[in-house]
Amino acid sequence: MPALDCAATIASVVEGARQHVAAVLVIDDGSTDGTGEAARAAGADVLRHERRRGKGAALSIGLSWAHRNGFTHVIAIDGDGQHLSEEIPAMLRASQEDPLALVLGERRRDEHDISPMKLFGNRFANRWVEIASGAAFDDTQSGFRVYPVAATRALGAYASHYGFETEVLIRAVNAGMPVRCVPVRVYYPPADTRISYYRPWVDTIRIIFIVLGLIFRLRR
Repeated sequence: MPALDCAATIASVVEGARQHVAAVLVIDDGSTDGTGEAARAAGADVLRHERRRGKGAALSIGLSWAHRNGFTHVIAIDGDGQHLSEEIPAMLRASQEDPLALVLGERRRDEHDISPMKLFGNRFANRWVEIASGAAFDDTQSGFRVYPVAATRALGAYASHYGFETEVLIRAVNAGMPVRCVPVRVYYPPADTRISYYRPWVDTIRIIFIVLGLIFRLRR
Protein backbone atom coordinates (compact mmCIF):
# COMPACT_ATOMS: atom_id res chain seq x y z
CA MET A 1 0.00 0.00 0.00
CA PRO A 2 1.97 3.04 -1.22
CA ALA A 3 0.90 6.12 0.71
CA LEU A 4 1.78 9.80 0.69
CA ASP A 5 0.08 12.16 3.16
CA CYS A 6 -2.92 9.87 3.65
CA ALA A 7 -3.34 10.27 7.41
CA ALA A 8 -7.04 11.07 7.01
CA THR A 9 -7.82 7.81 5.19
CA ILE A 10 -5.05 5.28 5.80
CA ALA A 11 -6.46 3.71 8.98
CA SER A 12 -9.80 2.83 7.39
CA VAL A 13 -8.05 1.48 4.27
CA VAL A 14 -5.74 -0.70 6.37
CA GLU A 15 -8.62 -1.96 8.52
CA GLY A 16 -10.67 -2.82 5.42
CA ALA A 17 -7.80 -4.65 3.75
CA ARG A 18 -6.98 -6.64 6.89
CA GLN A 19 -10.39 -8.33 6.65
CA HIS A 20 -9.27 -10.10 3.46
CA VAL A 21 -5.48 -10.59 3.51
CA ALA A 22 -2.85 -12.13 5.77
CA ALA A 23 -0.78 -8.96 6.26
CA VAL A 24 -0.83 -5.31 5.27
CA LEU A 25 2.32 -3.37 4.42
CA VAL A 26 2.22 0.41 4.04
CA ILE A 27 5.13 2.14 2.34
CA ASP A 28 5.06 5.67 3.72
CA ASP A 29 6.62 7.64 0.86
CA GLY A 30 7.93 10.63 2.78
CA SER A 31 4.64 11.74 4.34
CA THR A 32 4.61 14.76 6.64
CA ASP A 33 1.19 14.23 8.23
CA GLY A 34 1.57 11.12 10.37
CA THR A 35 0.47 8.62 7.72
CA GLY A 36 2.91 5.96 8.93
CA GLU A 37 1.89 6.28 12.56
CA ALA A 38 -1.82 6.03 11.69
CA ALA A 39 -1.16 2.96 9.52
CA ARG A 40 0.84 1.24 12.25
CA ALA A 41 -1.88 1.96 14.82
CA ALA A 42 -4.42 0.35 12.48
CA GLY A 43 -2.39 -2.87 12.34
CA ALA A 44 -0.13 -2.46 9.31
CA ASP A 45 3.58 -3.08 8.99
CA VAL A 46 5.18 0.17 7.85
CA LEU A 47 8.30 0.96 5.83
CA ARG A 48 9.12 4.65 5.59
CA HIS A 49 10.99 6.75 3.04
CA GLU A 50 12.38 9.87 4.66
CA ARG A 51 11.87 11.71 1.38
CA ARG A 52 9.43 11.11 -1.44
CA ARG A 53 10.78 8.52 -3.89
CA GLY A 54 7.68 7.87 -6.00
CA LYS A 55 4.94 5.28 -6.27
CA GLY A 56 7.00 2.92 -8.42
CA ALA A 57 9.81 2.84 -5.89
CA ALA A 58 7.28 2.15 -3.12
CA LEU A 59 5.75 -0.75 -5.06
CA SER A 60 9.18 -2.22 -5.85
CA ILE A 61 10.16 -2.11 -2.19
CA GLY A 62 6.83 -3.69 -1.24
CA LEU A 63 7.37 -6.56 -3.68
CA SER A 64 10.86 -7.13 -2.29
CA TRP A 65 9.49 -7.17 1.27
CA ALA A 66 6.82 -9.70 0.24
CA HIS A 67 9.45 -11.90 -1.39
CA ARG A 68 11.68 -11.83 1.70
CA ASN A 69 8.74 -12.72 3.92
CA GLY A 70 7.58 -15.68 1.85
CA PHE A 71 4.46 -14.23 0.21
CA THR A 72 3.63 -15.51 -3.27
CA HIS A 73 1.18 -12.73 -4.19
CA VAL A 74 0.48 -9.16 -3.17
CA ILE A 75 -2.54 -6.99 -3.76
CA ALA A 76 -1.67 -3.34 -4.36
CA ILE A 77 -4.20 -0.80 -3.12
CA ASP A 78 -3.90 2.96 -2.77
CA GLY A 79 -3.96 4.57 0.64
CA ASP A 80 -6.33 7.42 -0.25
CA GLY A 81 -9.54 5.38 -0.02
CA GLN A 82 -10.21 5.27 -3.77
CA HIS A 83 -10.10 1.45 -3.86
CA LEU A 84 -12.84 -0.30 -1.91
CA SER A 85 -11.93 -3.19 0.37
CA GLU A 86 -15.13 -5.03 -0.52
CA GLU A 87 -13.75 -5.44 -4.05
CA ILE A 88 -10.66 -7.32 -2.78
CA PRO A 89 -12.34 -10.77 -2.76
CA ALA A 90 -13.15 -10.54 -6.50
CA MET A 91 -9.52 -9.66 -7.21
CA LEU A 92 -8.27 -12.53 -5.07
CA ARG A 93 -10.64 -15.02 -6.74
CA ALA A 94 -9.27 -14.07 -10.15
CA SER A 95 -5.74 -14.59 -8.85
CA GLN A 96 -6.61 -17.95 -7.33
CA GLU A 97 -8.12 -19.09 -10.65
CA ASP A 98 -4.92 -18.11 -12.49
CA PRO A 99 -2.03 -17.83 -10.00
CA LEU A 100 0.50 -16.80 -12.66
CA ALA A 101 -1.61 -13.86 -13.83
CA LEU A 102 -1.28 -10.16 -13.16
CA VAL A 103 -4.79 -9.15 -12.09
CA LEU A 104 -5.85 -5.65 -13.08
CA GLY A 105 -8.78 -3.93 -11.39
CA GLU A 106 -10.55 -1.94 -14.10
CA ARG A 107 -12.28 1.01 -12.46
CA ARG A 108 -15.94 1.70 -13.23
CA ARG A 109 -16.00 5.45 -13.74
CA ASP A 110 -19.37 6.11 -15.35
CA GLU A 111 -20.93 7.41 -12.13
CA HIS A 112 -18.04 9.73 -11.18
CA ASP A 113 -16.95 13.26 -12.01
CA ILE A 114 -13.48 12.85 -13.54
CA SER A 115 -11.56 15.75 -15.03
CA PRO A 116 -11.21 15.78 -18.83
CA MET A 117 -7.42 16.03 -18.44
CA LYS A 118 -7.28 12.88 -16.34
CA LEU A 119 -9.54 11.00 -18.75
CA PHE A 120 -7.34 12.07 -21.64
CA GLY A 121 -4.21 10.95 -19.79
CA ASN A 122 -5.69 7.52 -19.07
CA ARG A 123 -6.86 6.98 -22.64
CA PHE A 124 -3.55 8.23 -23.98
CA ALA A 125 -1.67 5.79 -21.75
CA ASN A 126 -4.00 2.96 -22.82
CA ARG A 127 -3.10 3.60 -26.43
CA TRP A 128 0.64 3.64 -25.76
CA VAL A 129 0.40 0.35 -23.91
CA GLU A 130 -1.42 -1.14 -26.89
CA ILE A 131 1.29 0.11 -29.26
CA ALA A 132 4.05 -1.33 -27.08
CA SER A 133 2.45 -4.68 -26.25
CA GLY A 134 -0.21 -5.36 -28.86
CA ALA A 135 -2.80 -5.81 -26.10
CA ALA A 136 -5.65 -3.38 -25.41
CA PHE A 137 -6.85 -2.60 -21.89
CA ASP A 138 -9.53 -0.21 -20.64
CA ASP A 139 -7.64 0.96 -17.55
CA THR A 140 -3.87 0.61 -17.76
CA GLN A 141 -3.38 3.21 -15.01
CA SER A 142 -5.31 1.39 -12.30
CA GLY A 143 -3.17 0.83 -9.22
CA PHE A 144 -5.57 -1.80 -7.85
CA ARG A 145 -3.78 -5.02 -8.82
CA VAL A 146 -2.71 -8.48 -7.72
CA TYR A 147 0.93 -9.21 -8.52
CA PRO A 148 2.48 -12.70 -8.51
CA VAL A 149 5.58 -11.73 -6.57
CA ALA A 150 8.35 -13.85 -8.13
CA ALA A 151 7.16 -13.39 -11.72
CA THR A 152 6.70 -9.63 -11.31
CA ARG A 153 10.15 -9.13 -9.81
CA ALA A 154 11.64 -11.15 -12.69
CA LEU A 155 10.21 -8.65 -15.20
CA GLY A 156 12.86 -6.12 -14.15
CA ALA A 157 10.68 -3.00 -14.09
CA TYR A 158 12.63 0.00 -12.85
CA ALA A 159 10.44 3.13 -13.15
CA SER A 160 10.23 4.94 -9.82
CA HIS A 161 7.07 7.00 -10.30
CA TYR A 162 3.64 6.41 -11.87
CA GLY A 163 5.23 4.89 -14.95
CA PHE A 164 6.03 1.73 -12.99
CA GLU A 165 2.51 0.35 -13.39
CA THR A 166 2.56 1.00 -17.14
CA GLU A 167 6.00 -0.57 -17.48
CA VAL A 168 5.02 -3.68 -15.51
CA LEU A 169 1.93 -4.18 -17.65
CA ILE A 170 3.86 -3.92 -20.93
CA ARG A 171 6.65 -6.18 -19.70
CA ALA A 172 4.11 -8.71 -18.43
CA VAL A 173 2.30 -8.96 -21.75
CA ASN A 174 5.53 -9.22 -23.73
CA ALA A 175 6.86 -11.89 -21.36
CA GLY A 176 3.74 -13.98 -21.88
CA MET A 177 2.35 -13.42 -18.38
CA PRO A 178 -1.47 -13.71 -18.36
CA VAL A 179 -3.36 -10.53 -17.48
CA ARG A 180 -6.81 -10.86 -15.95
CA CYS A 181 -9.09 -7.81 -15.84
CA VAL A 182 -11.72 -7.49 -13.11
CA PRO A 183 -14.26 -4.63 -13.13
CA VAL A 184 -14.24 -2.90 -9.74
CA ARG A 185 -16.16 -0.09 -8.11
CA VAL A 186 -14.14 2.81 -6.75
CA TYR A 187 -14.76 5.88 -4.64
CA TYR A 188 -13.89 9.35 -5.88
CA PRO A 189 -14.54 12.29 -3.54
CA PRO A 190 -16.02 15.41 -5.13
CA ALA A 191 -13.65 16.91 -7.69
CA ASP A 192 -13.08 20.11 -5.68
CA THR A 193 -11.89 18.16 -2.61
CA ARG A 194 -9.95 15.40 -4.36
CA ILE A 195 -6.20 15.23 -3.73
CA SER A 196 -3.98 13.65 -6.37
CA TYR A 197 -0.21 13.51 -6.66
CA TYR A 198 -0.41 12.52 -10.32
CA ARG A 199 0.97 15.46 -12.34
CA PRO A 200 -0.73 15.16 -15.73
CA TRP A 201 2.03 16.65 -17.88
CA VAL A 202 5.12 15.48 -16.02
CA ASP A 203 3.89 11.97 -15.29
CA THR A 204 2.38 11.48 -18.75
CA ILE A 205 5.70 12.47 -20.33
CA ARG A 206 7.52 10.04 -18.04
CA ILE A 207 5.16 7.26 -19.15
CA ILE A 208 5.75 8.09 -22.82
CA PHE A 209 9.53 7.89 -22.41
CA ILE A 210 9.25 4.57 -20.56
CA VAL A 211 7.03 3.13 -23.29
CA LEU A 212 9.29 4.40 -26.08
CA GLY A 213 12.31 2.89 -24.34
CA LEU A 214 10.55 -0.46 -24.11
CA ILE A 215 9.48 -0.34 -27.77
CA PHE A 216 13.03 0.36 -28.95
CA ARG A 217 14.49 -2.40 -26.78
CA LEU A 218 11.88 -4.93 -27.87
CA ARG A 219 12.37 -4.19 -31.58
CA ARG A 220 16.16 -4.25 -31.65
